[in-house]
Amino acid sequence: MANDASIDVSQLTAEQQSALEQYTSVTAQDVKDAVPLLQRSQWNVQIAVSKFFDGEGPDPLAEATAAQDHIPQQASRHENLQESFGRSPPRRSADRRNRPDPAPRIVPQPQTPTHRPPFLLALLFGPFNIGYRALSTLFRTFVYILSFLPAPLRPRAITTTVTRGWRGTMGRRMLLPRDTAARFRREFEEEYGDHENASRVPFFEGGFAQALDAAKAELKFLLVVLVSPEHDDTTAFMRDTLLADPVVAFLADPSNNLLVWGGNVLDSEAYQVAAEYNCTKFPFSCLVCLTPREHQSSTSASSSSTRMSIVKRLPGLYSPTTYLAELQAAMTKYAPDLASARAERAAQEVARSLRSEQDSAYERSLARDRERARQRREAEAAARDAEKRALEEAEAAERRERKRQQWRRWRAGTIAPEPGAADPDAKQVVRVALKMPEASGAGRIVRRFRADSTVEELYAFVECFDLLQSRQSGEEAEENEKAGDADGDDDDIDDDYEKPEDYEHEYKFRLASLMPRVVYEPDAATTLGERIGRSGNLIVEDLQDEEDGGGGGGGGGGGE
Repeated sequence: MANDASIDVSQLTAEQQSALEQYTSVTAQDVKDAVPLLQRSQWNVQIAVSKFFDGEGPDPLAEATAAQDHIPQQASRHENLQESFGRSPPRRSADRRNRPDPAPRIVPQPQTPTHRPPFLLALLFGPFNIGYRALSTLFRTFVYILSFLPAPLRPRAITTTVTRGWRGTMGRRMLLPRDTAARFRREFEEEYGDHENASRVPFFEGGFAQALDAAKAELKFLLVVLVSPEHDDTTAFMRDTLLADPVVAFLADPSNNLLVWGGNVLDSEAYQVAAEYNCTKFPFSCLVCLTPREHQSSTSASSSSTRMSIVKRLPGLYSPTTYLAELQAAMTKYAPDLASARAERAAQEVARSLRSEQDSAYERSLARDRERARQRREAEAAARDAEKRALEEAEAAERRERKRQQWRRWRAGTIAPEPGAADPDAKQVVRVALKMPEASGAGRIVRRFRADSTVEELYAFVECFDLLQSRQSGEEAEENEKAGDADGDDDDIDDDYEKPEDYEHEYKFRLASLMPRVVYEPDAATTLGERIGRSGNLIVEDLQDEEDGGGGGGGGGGGE
């Protein structure tokens, strides 16, 4: 709707947009026609829908203005008798006389519910109620007895009272429009079922309002047939006219675009239709259709194209030939208008379908653009998250490395010195030969440890071997130069280093013997004397090289 070139829906208020949406959902009318009609209806949806289905009458203000414009100027008008006779009558009056009457949409009103009177009133009027019931019972008994008289001697009132079924006038309960139509058809078939064409009449299965709406929506003619069982011509009309072969064939022909709705005036709905459609004589038939060109002088094009009108009235009894000829003449007159309306509606449907396809394509394109934008935003957010995560991981790795180096310096300062030959516990010494990784460049080293030293201390020795070598070089330089640190290298041991907090060191190598192969884990509770004995030949295997698919010998703890 927002794509309509002539109507800018965005300029309407929220209430007006809601009213427009409700109105178009009911009528399926274009926005360019719906908005002016709603404006003339003060944006009342019920009034607008009623005008759409019932047609919009002429504007009283416009007619009054037009009448003032045509007031004769008697002071300046001079004419003779010949001019008076020769002047043509007003065309507006002729057009109004020739204009068909509107066909209102009749919706049966529900019956007023009966309310039980208060107890005091019921007690007060109880005797009157009892007397009324007694008189009614006596009257019905009298009528029933008189009904056995011969038909010529029987009063008409009694005849119409005692008839039942199709001719019954009493006991008809108000039903829903669809049920009322079903009851009419059932009574019609019960009364005239012996006729061969009784089942061929295509009565509309629904209420009058539904039939009128269907004729308007499908651009068809609607034949309304109203009968009164009390009328003497009803049977003749039904059997001789409506059920005649030419009439039934015409009514049942789909190419005639004709709907047939019948009603019994004893029913509330048919009675209201008879009153609104000026039924003067029964049986009564009228032809209703859309008249888009009959009201252009008084209403706008948008409203005139939605008005249903009574284009032909057929009161009373007709012969089948005359009845059919009258219907055909009226339908022939207004068939071009309906054909034009069908073509216009088809064009509107094509335009609406085209707009719908364009809107759908636009929505799909917009959805694709939104999806691309969403994916781009997600990719940018993922890149930012990855960058942030990489930065955090780098910072965490840097912190771990700093703590690792701090731990190595601290642990190198806590490793017990190698026991000498003059040590009183020289016999309690474990001699370990270590083959260091090739990357360290240390080759094969031999180191003596106290027997009560743990396996973890052996691991710490390998891990801090480079720092221990630096400390040994520093001690030699101190003895030679009697000075402080010779080079100030970051790898020198500082006894002031403390064990880092929240840090658990992991050794990235393992110690193993070859023959037989035994892996020694960094156990802080097991001593070297218990695990290795007096001596042992071990190899340092780099775990990182094994994880990367390398060999067993790689870079050890030293050299980092």
